[in-house]
Amino acid sequence: MTGPVPLAEIWRGEFLESLHLGHAVICDGAGQIVQAWGNPDQVVLPRSSSKMLQALPLITSGAADAAGLGTEQLALACASHQGAAIHTQRVTRWLDDLGLGESDLRCGPQLPDDLPARMQMIKTDTSPCQIHNNCSGKHAGFLTLGKHLKAGPEYIDPSHAVQKACLDAFEDATQLTSPGYGIDGCSAPNYATTLHGMARAMGFFASAHTRSDSVSTAAVRLREAMALHPELVAGETRACTELMRAMNHKVAIKTGAEAFFVAIVPEKQMGIALKVADGTTRGAECAIAALLVRLGVLDADHPTTLKRMNAPIINRCGTLTGYIRPARGLVA
Repeated sequence: MTGPVPLAEIWRGEFLESLHLGHAVICDGAGQIVQAWGNPDQVVLPRSSSKMLQALPLITSGAADAAGLGTEQLALACASHQGAAIHTQRVTRWLDDLGLGESDLRCGPQLPDDLPARMQMIKTDTSPCQIHNNCSGKHAGFLTLGKHLKAGPEYIDPSHAVQKACLDAFEDATQLTSPGYGIDGCSAPNYATTLHGMARAMGFFASAHTRSDSVSTAAVRLREAMALHPELVAGETRACTELMRAMNHKVAIKTGAEAFFVAIVPEKQMGIALKVADGTTRGAECAIAALLVRLGVLDADHPTTLKRMNAPIINRCGTLTGYIRPARGLVA
Protein backbone atom coordinates (compact mmCIF):
# COMPACT_ATOMS: atom_id res chain seq x y z
CA MET A 1 0.00 0.00 0.00
CA THR A 2 1.30 3.45 -0.91
CA GLY A 3 0.32 6.94 0.08
CA PRO A 4 -0.77 9.77 -2.20
CA VAL A 5 1.73 10.92 -4.81
CA PRO A 6 2.16 14.27 -6.62
CA LEU A 7 -0.47 14.81 -9.32
CA ALA A 8 -0.21 18.56 -9.89
CA GLU A 9 2.44 21.18 -9.16
CA ILE A 10 2.22 24.92 -8.55
CA TRP A 11 5.29 26.80 -9.77
CA ARG A 12 6.08 30.43 -8.93
CA GLY A 13 8.94 31.53 -11.13
CA GLU A 14 11.62 28.87 -10.75
CA PHE A 15 10.27 27.62 -7.41
CA LEU A 16 7.99 24.67 -6.77
CA GLU A 17 5.63 26.37 -4.35
CA SER A 18 2.89 23.79 -3.76
CA LEU A 19 2.02 20.19 -4.54
CA HIS A 20 -1.36 18.53 -4.94
CA LEU A 21 -1.04 14.88 -3.90
CA GLY A 22 -3.52 12.17 -4.72
CA HIS A 23 -4.32 8.85 -6.35
CA ALA A 24 -5.27 7.97 -9.93
CA VAL A 25 -6.17 4.76 -11.76
CA ILE A 26 -6.69 3.92 -15.43
CA CYS A 27 -8.60 0.67 -16.08
CA ASP A 28 -9.39 -1.25 -19.24
CA GLY A 29 -12.83 -2.52 -20.17
CA ALA A 30 -12.29 -5.71 -18.17
CA GLY A 31 -11.55 -3.71 -15.04
CA GLN A 32 -7.82 -4.45 -15.01
CA ILE A 33 -5.44 -1.68 -14.00
CA VAL A 34 -3.54 -0.26 -16.97
CA GLN A 35 -1.65 2.26 -14.86
CA ALA A 36 -1.93 3.68 -11.38
CA TRP A 37 -0.46 6.46 -9.29
CA GLY A 38 -0.61 6.32 -5.51
CA ASN A 39 -2.83 3.66 -3.93
CA PRO A 40 -5.49 1.98 -6.14
CA ASP A 41 -7.04 0.47 -3.01
CA GLN A 42 -7.59 3.85 -1.35
CA VAL A 43 -11.16 3.97 -0.05
CA VAL A 44 -12.91 7.06 -1.39
CA LEU A 45 -16.26 8.80 -1.52
CA PRO A 46 -16.73 9.52 -5.23
CA ARG A 47 -19.36 12.15 -4.54
CA SER A 48 -21.03 13.41 -7.75
CA SER A 49 -18.69 11.33 -9.91
CA SER A 50 -20.97 8.39 -9.05
CA LYS A 51 -24.10 9.93 -10.59
CA MET A 52 -23.88 7.78 -13.73
CA LEU A 53 -23.94 4.68 -11.52
CA GLN A 54 -26.88 6.03 -9.54
CA ALA A 55 -28.73 6.65 -12.81
CA LEU A 56 -28.38 3.07 -14.09
CA PRO A 57 -31.56 1.74 -12.37
CA LEU A 58 -33.51 4.67 -13.81
CA ILE A 59 -33.06 2.92 -17.17
CA THR A 60 -32.77 -0.77 -16.25
CA SER A 61 -36.02 -0.63 -14.24
CA GLY A 62 -37.92 0.66 -17.27
CA ALA A 63 -38.71 3.93 -15.49
CA ALA A 64 -36.93 6.16 -18.01
CA ASP A 65 -38.78 4.72 -20.99
CA ALA A 66 -42.11 4.63 -19.16
CA ALA A 67 -41.71 8.35 -18.40
CA GLY A 68 -40.58 9.11 -21.95
CA LEU A 69 -37.22 10.51 -20.87
CA GLY A 70 -34.92 11.73 -23.63
CA THR A 71 -31.20 12.33 -23.77
CA GLU A 72 -31.50 15.73 -22.08
CA GLN A 73 -33.13 14.26 -18.98
CA LEU A 74 -30.59 11.42 -18.87
CA ALA A 75 -27.75 13.95 -19.03
CA LEU A 76 -29.36 15.96 -16.22
CA ALA A 77 -29.70 12.80 -14.13
CA CYS A 78 -25.88 12.60 -14.25
CA ALA A 79 -25.32 16.33 -13.86
CA SER A 80 -23.86 18.72 -11.31
CA HIS A 81 -25.33 21.72 -13.07
CA GLN A 82 -24.87 25.46 -12.62
CA GLY A 83 -28.49 26.34 -11.93
CA ALA A 84 -28.68 28.24 -15.22
CA ALA A 85 -31.99 28.68 -17.03
CA ILE A 86 -31.16 25.79 -19.40
CA HIS A 87 -30.97 23.55 -16.34
CA THR A 88 -33.79 24.81 -14.15
CA GLN A 89 -36.33 25.10 -16.98
CA ARG A 90 -35.71 21.50 -18.03
CA VAL A 91 -35.88 20.12 -14.50
CA THR A 92 -39.10 22.06 -13.91
CA ARG A 93 -40.67 20.57 -17.06
CA TRP A 94 -39.50 17.11 -16.04
CA LEU A 95 -41.18 17.42 -12.66
CA ASP A 96 -44.32 18.82 -14.28
CA ASP A 97 -44.48 15.79 -16.58
CA LEU A 98 -44.29 13.54 -13.52
CA GLY A 99 -47.16 15.45 -11.89
CA LEU A 100 -44.73 16.58 -9.20
CA GLY A 101 -43.14 19.86 -8.14
CA GLU A 102 -40.25 21.53 -6.38
CA SER A 103 -41.57 20.54 -2.94
CA ASP A 104 -41.19 16.86 -3.84
CA LEU A 105 -37.42 17.26 -4.14
CA ARG A 106 -35.24 16.50 -1.12
CA CYS A 107 -31.96 18.11 -2.27
CA GLY A 108 -32.34 21.52 -0.58
CA PRO A 109 -32.09 25.01 -2.11
CA GLN A 110 -28.82 26.30 -3.52
CA LEU A 111 -27.76 29.65 -4.94
CA PRO A 112 -26.93 29.14 -8.63
CA ASP A 113 -23.29 29.00 -9.68
CA ASP A 114 -24.36 30.38 -13.06
CA LEU A 115 -23.45 34.07 -12.85
CA PRO A 116 -26.38 35.49 -14.90
CA ALA A 117 -28.87 33.45 -12.88
CA ARG A 118 -27.24 34.48 -9.60
CA MET A 119 -27.13 38.16 -10.54
CA GLN A 120 -30.78 38.09 -11.58
CA MET A 121 -31.70 36.68 -8.18
CA ILE A 122 -29.70 39.36 -6.40
CA LYS A 123 -31.25 42.12 -8.50
CA THR A 124 -34.77 40.88 -7.90
CA ASP A 125 -34.18 39.86 -4.26
CA THR A 126 -35.28 36.32 -5.16
CA SER A 127 -34.40 33.27 -3.08
CA PRO A 128 -33.13 30.07 -4.70
CA CYS A 129 -35.23 26.94 -4.56
CA GLN A 130 -34.42 23.22 -4.75
CA ILE A 131 -34.57 23.21 -8.55
CA HIS A 132 -31.50 25.47 -8.51
CA ASN A 133 -29.61 22.79 -6.58
CA ASN A 134 -26.82 21.37 -8.75
CA CYS A 135 -28.19 17.86 -8.07
CA SER A 136 -31.83 18.58 -8.96
CA GLY A 137 -31.55 16.52 -12.16
CA LYS A 138 -30.30 13.51 -10.22
CA HIS A 139 -33.16 13.96 -7.76
CA ALA A 140 -35.68 14.23 -10.59
CA GLY A 141 -34.31 10.88 -11.72
CA PHE A 142 -34.77 9.49 -8.21
CA LEU A 143 -38.38 10.70 -8.21
CA THR A 144 -38.97 9.13 -11.63
CA LEU A 145 -37.65 5.79 -10.39
CA GLY A 146 -39.58 6.07 -7.13
CA LYS A 147 -42.85 6.72 -8.94
CA HIS A 148 -42.21 3.77 -11.27
CA LEU A 149 -41.53 1.51 -8.27
CA LYS A 150 -44.58 2.91 -6.46
CA ALA A 151 -42.32 3.69 -3.51
CA GLY A 152 -42.76 6.40 -0.88
CA PRO A 153 -41.75 10.07 -1.11
CA GLU A 154 -38.66 9.94 1.15
CA TYR A 155 -36.43 8.65 -1.61
CA ILE A 156 -33.16 9.81 0.01
CA ASP A 157 -33.51 7.37 2.91
CA PRO A 158 -30.85 4.65 2.53
CA SER A 159 -33.54 2.02 3.20
CA HIS A 160 -35.78 3.37 0.40
CA ALA A 161 -36.25 1.21 -2.71
CA VAL A 162 -34.62 3.90 -4.87
CA GLN A 163 -31.42 3.97 -2.81
CA LYS A 164 -31.32 0.19 -2.55
CA ALA A 165 -31.45 0.02 -6.36
CA CYS A 166 -28.69 2.63 -6.59
CA LEU A 167 -26.49 0.69 -4.18
CA ASP A 168 -27.00 -2.54 -6.11
CA ALA A 169 -26.02 -0.80 -9.35
CA PHE A 170 -23.02 0.84 -7.68
CA GLU A 171 -21.69 -2.41 -6.27
CA ASP A 172 -22.29 -4.30 -9.53
CA ALA A 173 -20.36 -1.72 -11.56
CA THR A 174 -17.48 -1.36 -9.11
CA GLN A 175 -17.47 -5.13 -8.44
CA LEU A 176 -16.96 -4.38 -4.76
CA THR A 177 -19.12 -4.39 -1.66
CA SER A 178 -19.30 -0.83 -0.40
CA PRO A 179 -17.94 -0.40 3.15
CA GLY A 180 -20.53 2.28 3.88
CA TYR A 181 -21.73 5.71 2.93
CA GLY A 182 -21.57 9.39 3.77
CA ILE A 183 -24.44 11.84 3.29
CA ASP A 184 -23.83 13.97 0.22
CA GLY A 185 -24.39 17.71 -0.08
CA CYS A 186 -27.78 16.96 -1.63
CA SER A 187 -28.74 14.69 1.33
CA ALA A 188 -28.64 11.41 -0.62
CA PRO A 189 -26.31 8.62 0.54
CA ASN A 190 -22.98 8.55 -1.28
CA TYR A 191 -21.43 5.10 -1.18
CA ALA A 192 -17.73 4.51 -0.67
CA THR A 193 -15.52 2.24 -2.75
CA THR A 194 -11.90 2.04 -3.76
CA LEU A 195 -10.33 4.17 -6.46
CA HIS A 196 -9.79 0.97 -8.46
CA GLY A 197 -13.47 0.22 -8.04
CA MET A 198 -14.48 3.56 -9.55
CA ALA A 199 -11.98 3.21 -12.41
CA ARG A 200 -13.31 -0.32 -13.01
CA ALA A 201 -16.84 1.09 -13.20
CA MET A 202 -15.70 3.70 -15.72
CA GLY A 203 -14.02 0.96 -17.74
CA PHE A 204 -17.34 -0.89 -17.69
CA PHE A 205 -19.09 2.19 -19.09
CA ALA A 206 -16.32 2.68 -21.67
CA SER A 207 -16.63 -0.88 -23.00
CA ALA A 208 -20.42 -1.16 -22.63
CA HIS A 209 -20.97 -0.75 -26.39
CA THR A 210 -19.29 -4.14 -26.91
CA ARG A 211 -22.04 -5.92 -24.94
CA SER A 212 -25.82 -6.24 -25.29
CA ASP A 213 -27.06 -6.90 -21.74
CA SER A 214 -29.52 -4.45 -20.20
CA VAL A 215 -27.05 -2.80 -17.81
CA SER A 216 -24.48 -2.25 -20.56
CA THR A 217 -27.17 -0.81 -22.82
CA ALA A 218 -28.16 1.57 -20.03
CA ALA A 219 -24.51 2.57 -19.53
CA VAL A 220 -24.19 3.41 -23.23
CA ARG A 221 -27.33 5.56 -23.13
CA LEU A 222 -26.08 7.53 -20.13
CA ARG A 223 -22.57 7.99 -21.48
CA GLU A 224 -23.87 9.11 -24.87
CA ALA A 225 -26.35 11.53 -23.27
CA MET A 226 -23.58 13.15 -21.22
CA ALA A 227 -21.28 13.52 -24.22
CA LEU A 228 -24.12 14.84 -26.39
CA HIS A 229 -25.20 17.48 -23.86
CA PRO A 230 -22.06 18.67 -22.01
CA GLU A 231 -23.74 22.02 -21.29
CA LEU A 232 -26.36 20.19 -19.20
CA VAL A 233 -23.85 18.07 -17.29
CA ALA A 234 -22.14 21.15 -15.83
CA GLY A 235 -22.41 24.54 -17.55
CA GLU A 236 -20.51 27.29 -19.28
CA THR A 237 -16.90 27.83 -18.07
CA ARG A 238 -16.95 24.49 -16.21
CA ALA A 239 -14.26 21.89 -16.85
CA CYS A 240 -16.66 19.00 -17.56
CA THR A 241 -18.51 20.95 -20.23
CA GLU A 242 -15.49 22.54 -21.87
CA LEU A 243 -13.34 19.41 -21.92
CA MET A 244 -16.10 17.22 -23.38
CA ARG A 245 -16.54 19.78 -26.15
CA ALA A 246 -12.77 19.88 -26.71
CA MET A 247 -12.82 16.09 -27.21
CA ASN A 248 -15.58 16.42 -29.83
CA HIS A 249 -18.21 14.79 -27.58
CA LYS A 250 -16.41 11.41 -27.75
CA VAL A 251 -15.53 11.18 -24.05
CA ALA A 252 -17.74 11.61 -20.99
CA ILE A 253 -16.18 13.11 -17.87
CA LYS A 254 -17.63 13.99 -14.50
CA THR A 255 -16.32 15.79 -11.47
CA GLY A 256 -17.26 15.22 -7.87
CA ALA A 257 -16.88 17.38 -4.79
CA GLU A 258 -13.58 17.34 -2.92
CA ALA A 259 -11.48 16.99 -6.08
CA PHE A 260 -12.78 13.75 -7.56
CA PHE A 261 -12.84 13.15 -11.30
CA VAL A 262 -13.77 10.29 -13.62
CA ALA A 263 -13.61 9.80 -17.37
CA ILE A 264 -15.20 7.31 -19.77
CA VAL A 265 -13.17 6.81 -22.96
CA PRO A 266 -15.10 4.47 -25.32
CA GLU A 267 -12.65 4.55 -28.25
CA LYS A 268 -9.93 3.22 -25.94
CA GLN A 269 -12.34 1.15 -23.79
CA MET A 270 -10.71 2.72 -20.75
CA GLY A 271 -11.91 4.43 -17.61
CA ILE A 272 -10.17 6.87 -15.30
CA ALA A 273 -10.76 7.75 -11.67
CA LEU A 274 -8.70 10.17 -9.61
CA LYS A 275 -8.83 11.87 -6.24
CA VAL A 276 -6.71 14.80 -5.09
CA ALA A 277 -6.15 14.32 -1.38
CA ASP A 278 -6.46 17.97 -0.37
CA GLY A 279 -9.84 18.35 -2.09
CA THR A 280 -8.68 21.21 -4.34
CA THR A 281 -10.42 21.57 -7.71
CA ARG A 282 -7.46 23.08 -9.57
CA GLY A 283 -5.37 20.01 -8.82
CA ALA A 284 -8.06 17.58 -9.99
CA GLU A 285 -8.75 19.51 -13.20
CA CYS A 286 -5.04 19.64 -14.03
CA ALA A 287 -4.64 15.92 -13.37
CA ILE A 288 -7.68 14.78 -15.39
CA ALA A 289 -6.60 16.94 -18.34
CA ALA A 290 -3.13 15.41 -18.17
CA LEU A 291 -4.47 11.84 -18.16
CA LEU A 292 -6.80 12.55 -21.07
CA VAL A 293 -3.82 13.96 -22.99
CA ARG A 294 -1.87 10.85 -22.01
CA LEU A 295 -4.56 8.63 -23.57
CA GLY A 296 -4.47 10.68 -26.76
CA VAL A 297 -8.08 11.87 -26.64
CA LEU A 298 -7.40 15.49 -25.65
CA ASP A 299 -5.11 17.88 -27.52
CA ALA A 300 -2.43 19.22 -25.19
CA ASP A 301 -2.46 22.54 -27.03
CA HIS A 302 -6.23 23.02 -27.08
CA PRO A 303 -7.18 26.32 -25.36
CA THR A 304 -9.49 24.43 -23.01
CA THR A 305 -6.65 22.12 -22.00
CA LEU A 306 -4.31 25.04 -21.42
CA LYS A 307 -6.79 26.58 -18.95
CA ARG A 308 -6.20 23.59 -16.66
CA MET A 309 -2.89 21.93 -17.60
CA ASN A 310 0.21 24.14 -17.71
CA ALA A 311 -2.19 26.97 -16.97
CA PRO A 312 -0.59 30.37 -16.34
CA ILE A 313 -0.99 32.00 -12.93
CA ILE A 314 -1.54 35.75 -13.34
CA ASN A 315 -1.43 38.25 -10.50
CA ARG A 316 -3.74 41.25 -10.05
CA CYS A 317 -1.53 43.46 -12.22
CA GLY A 318 -1.63 40.99 -15.06
CA THR A 319 1.92 39.73 -14.48
CA LEU A 320 2.69 36.09 -15.22
CA THR A 321 3.93 34.63 -11.92
CA GLY A 322 3.89 30.88 -12.51
CA TYR A 323 2.06 27.81 -13.77
CA ILE A 324 -0.15 24.90 -12.69
CA ARG A 325 1.51 21.82 -14.15
CA PRO A 326 0.85 18.07 -14.01
CA ALA A 327 3.39 16.17 -11.96
CA ARG A 328 6.26 14.58 -13.82
CA GLY A 329 5.24 11.26 -15.35
CA LEU A 330 1.52 11.95 -15.42
CA VAL A 331 1.34 12.93 -19.09
CA ALA A 332 3.99 10.59 -20.48
